[in-house]
Amino acid sequence: MAMYGGVMDPRVREYVSVQRVICSQGVEQPELLVGNQATQCCIWNTPALPISTAGSYLVLDFGRELHGGVKIISQGREIVRIRLRFGESVSEVMAEPNQDHSIHDTELILPKMGAQEYGNTAFRFVRVDLLEGTLLLQNIQAVALYHDLEYVGQFECSDERLNQVWQTAAYTVHLSMQDYIYDGVKRDRLVWMGDLNPEVRAILTLFSDLSLIPKSLDYVRDHTPLPQFMHGFSSYSLWWIQNQYDYFLHSGDLAYLKQQREYLLGLLKVFAGCVAEDGSEKLTGARFLDWPSHGDPAAIHAGLQALMLMAMCSAEKLLQALDEDSTALREIIARLRRHVPDCGQNKPAAALQMLSGLADRSAVMEENPCAGNSTFMGFYTLSAQKNATALQVLRTYWGAMLDHGATTFWEDFDLDWVENASRIDELPQPGKADLHADFGKHCYKGLRHSLCHGWASGPAAWLMHRVLGLSVLEPGCRRVAFAPDLVDLDYAKGRFPTPLGPIEVTLERDRPSVIHAPAGVAIADVDA
Repeated sequence: MAMYGGVMDPRVREYVSVQRVICSQGVEQPELLVGNQATQCCIWNTPALPISTAGSYLVLDFGRELHGGVKIISQGREIVRIRLRFGESVSEVMAEPNQDHSIHDTELILPKMGAQEYGNTAFRFVRVDLLEGTLLLQNIQAVALYHDLEYVGQFECSDERLNQVWQTAAYTVHLSMQDYIYDGVKRDRLVWMGDLNPEVRAILTLFSDLSLIPKSLDYVRDHTPLPQFMHGFSSYSLWWIQNQYDYFLHSGDLAYLKQQREYLLGLLKVFAGCVAEDGSEKLTGARFLDWPSHGDPAAIHAGLQALMLMAMCSAEKLLQALDEDSTALREIIARLRRHVPDCGQNKPAAALQMLSGLADRSAVMEENPCAGNSTFMGFYTLSAQKNATALQVLRTYWGAMLDHGATTFWEDFDLDWVENASRIDELPQPGKADLHADFGKHCYKGLRHSLCHGWASGPAAWLMHRVLGLSVLEPGCRRVAFAPDLVDLDYAKGRFPTPLGPIEVTLERDRPSVIHAPAGVAIADVDA
């Protein structure tokens, strides 16, 4: 119950102890902080670290990426001034972190004989510098803020590398679920409609509580009066349609879909004016596909053509569910199919053309499969590749982030970056590249680069769909396709959440597949 008549925060707080001291200067026995669970200041018979020399510092590791802030407990009898830095990498806390969207570098006054909490961002590492006074540091803990959700969806297989990829992708999107579904919990901490689609796809395979999906979809809709496009991007209004379809197909929530009727019909009228007679898309507004495609108009056109076709096909199914006439929309779909632009070697555009049925771009997707990827388009590029190829990409491309210290997946990544590069959980090393500070493009250069980005959660959904082989065929998961593929694995097992309860799957090489579905869920094309 809200004591003050306000809005209750459904998230929980968890105190997380220091796991490792990276380095320190002017601090004796800093290891006393490791595993320290004290949350209350105590000025009697309780050990503390005396830090009295200005310029002394501590660099601390909380073990994995977190969302929230820190609690610093000071026993001192004087006010102390410190500098506090948050970082997703060690190099970030050793430098000057970017201040966009949340504060990562600040000076604080610590109270006498008390505790101070600060922070609302994503971080794994913290640096504390003494600026003035004598600090008697009893403890410092992370204050993690998150939704305490049961992982109804589960995946496990004989390859521990793939298990780690699934766990990291799932954790990445889980951290992104805050007041709304954010793009990234360090940056931008905003609700971007296109970014939401791989997040929505992952969430649908992980959790039974889906409430943040309609909340986030409605938030952007309510801030985008027609005929405007969401965030000024025509593609992101297309993604709103696709998100609505993906959510409806899984949830079967017709009452919610009916609430979208007026906006959907109005948006489709806007898009009807964005298709030329020859079937080519003529989308206005900012033309964005993904960052690696930025600056390549031909690839952007090829991708937007496919995205528009995919979204219009999804819109047709939504209109059918709403008992709305889709005759005009079918004519637009037919026109879009007639125009097949060349995608070159651009994998995101090629993937969308394949998944929309516009063109077979297998040659593009199978050639040098670990190059030309984007974490945003990860779900789509994996889905457009052969399963064996996609597993190679998961192990090599996505696994390389894990090899270099990642506990969440990044806003962008290129395999070329890791050549002679230090890990993100190590101090920058002379003569080696700094994976965080030295790379990035566009709006994510250097330390502005987000190392926990929800759009990078696509592998979680892909492993459910392509290895366990589960794909929803009818709204509300009333009918689910089952086409498992172990590829080179010895076994795989998992659970897939539905509104009627989880589906459980066990796959073992040279043995019949086993699937258990709850009452009301029909399984189609069961592999015997």
